[in-house]
Amino acid sequence: MKIIDTIKKWFKKGGYALTGQTLKSINDHPKINISPDELARIERNLRQYEGNYPKVEYVNSMGDKRKRDYMHLNLRKLSADVLSGLVFNEQCEINISDANDDGNKSNSYKSAHEFIQHVFEHNRFKKNLADYLEPMFALGGLTVRPYVDMATGEIEFSWALANAFYPLRSNSNGISEGVMKSVTTKYDGDKAEYYTLLEFHEWENGLYTITNELYKSESINEIGKQVSLEEIYEGLEKQTTIQGLTRPLFNYLKPSGFNNINPHSPLGLGICDNSIPTLKDINDTYDQFAWEKKMGQRTVFVDDSMLSILPDEAGNMPKQVFDPDVNVFKSMRMSDGKEPVKDVTNDIRTEQYISAINQSLRTLEMELKLSVGTFSFDGRSMKTATEVVSENDLTYRTRNDHVYEVEQFIKGLVVSVLELAKATNFNGKKLFDGDIPTF
Repeated sequence: MKIIDTIKKWFKKGGYALTGQTLKSINDHPKINISPDELARIERNLRQYEGNYPKVEYVNSMGDKRKRDYMHLNLRKLSADVLSGLVFNEQCEINISDANDDGNKSNSYKSAHEFIQHVFEHNRFKKNLADYLEPMFALGGLTVRPYVDMATGEIEFSWALANAFYPLRSNSNGISEGVMKSVTTKYDGDKAEYYTLLEFHEWENGLYTITNELYKSESINEIGKQVSLEEIYEGLEKQTTIQGLTRPLFNYLKPSGFNNINPHSPLGLGICDNSIPTLKDINDTYDQFAWEKKMGQRTVFVDDSMLSILPDEAGNMPKQVFDPDVNVFKSMRMSDGKEPVKDVTNDIRTEQYISAINQSLRTLEMELKLSVGTFSFDGRSMKTATEVVSENDLTYRTRNDHVYEVEQFIKGLVVSVLELAKATNFNGKKLFDGDIPTF
C-alpha cells in the first residue's frame, strides 16, 4: 500500500513529464479528468459566441456545389449582453464594514476597505467584471485569481474564461482545487510555436500549493511536451506554497442554476445551453430570410440550352450565361422556343419570416426565464435596467438569482485578496496586516 501511495505522489508532483510523451488534449494529463462532453460543450459555446458557424453548401443554377456564409442572429451574445447589463455595472459600490458594531466601522475593517478599494481600482475591477460578465453568461463560467507582482508589490488579477479553467476537486461548497490555462504564441519567422502554461492550485497537508508546468507545441490543437519554464517565463517558480489561506486563491463564477446537462460536473452552464434547438431554429429561419432577400426569392425558368455545359456543333465550349453564385435559374426545355426565360418569382415572405422568428424568440424568452418582449425582431426597444428593477416581473426575479452569484463571487475575491496580502512580505513588510472580515 505504501509503495502505491508513493507512486501516486510522484505522479502528482511530477505531472505528465515523467512519461516523456505529448499531451494532445488537456485530459491526457494525469491530474485532469474532465468529461469530454463538457469540454465539447464549452468549445461549442465559444464558437457560437464568436459567431463562428460553418459555411452553407448549396447547388447553383449550373448544378455546381457552392458555399456561402451562414447568416445568423447571435442570440448567445445578445442574451448574455442583456443579462450582464442588468446584473452589474460600474456604478456598483463595494464596501467592507464591521457588522458587529452597530454600523460603526472598526479601524481594522476600515483599513481592509481602503486596501480593497486600492486593489480593485488598480485592476479596474468594476470595468473588467462588467466586460467579462458577458462571456461568463455565454460560456458558463469565469475565474479570477489574485497574484502578487513582486517587482512592484501590487496585487494583480488574472482572468480566465470557461475554456481556460478546469476543476480538480469540488464539493457542495464549490471548487477547492483547479487548473488555469494560458496560451502564448511565439513566432520564428512564419513558424508559430504555442506555449501552454498550466497552473495547478492544490491543497497538500493544509498548505496551498501552486505548481506551474509549461508545454510547447507546433499545433494550436495540442498542448505539447513539457519544457522548462525559463523558455518564456524567466524567474517563475515551478512550485510555491502559501500558508494561512482558508480558501482557494482562484474564485469561480458561474450563472445561477444547476448543470442539468452534466449533473455531476461543478462547471456552470451558459444561459443558452438548454436552448440549442431554439437558437438553431432562429438562425436557420433568419438565414433563409436573408438568402431570400439576397436572391429576391427569384425563380426563373430558362431554356436548357442557356445552361448547357456541352460543346456546340463546332466543338466550342459554351459561354457561361449566368452568375455562378446564384441559384435562381432552373433549367427547363421550352417547347415553343419563343420564351427562353420565364420569371415565376413570388413576393418575398417578409411578414411570414418575421412572425416565425418572433415566435421562436418568445420560446427563447421562456427558456431563459425572461419576460415576454425582452427580444423582438420588429424593431421594438428592450426594457432598460431601471424599468426591469422597478417591476416585479420574470426578468427581475431571474436577475436577482444571478446577482446573488456575483455577490458571493465578489465576497470570496475580497477574502482571497486580503489573505494573499497578509501572507505576502514585500520589502520586509506584509502587504496587509489588518483583520480579515468574514461574510
